[in-house]
Amino acid sequence: MYQYETQGTCSTAIRFNIQDGKIRGVAFEGGCNGNLKAIGKLVEGMDANECAQKLKGISCGRKPTSCGDQLAQAIELALKQPSA
Repeated sequence: MYQYETQGTCSTAIRFNIQDGKIRGVAFEGGCNGNLKAIGKLVEGMDANECAQKLKGISCGRKPTSCGDQLAQAIELALKQPSA
């Protein structure tokens, strides 16, 4: 299980797994509950690299980042770890 402390978003943390290169069990702490549950369901089982590429760079309002962008950053960090 990976945990990532978000920066610049309403959510404060993201937890997820990467199993066989696929995203599993994404859960956000805080933030827009319905939208973040939807993101978790949409990316479930998605290839981790593809997921990060699709979500990277998405902004939220005037913020330069978003919960999706933060998830992309978290995935990229996790993939750099030897156990990913």
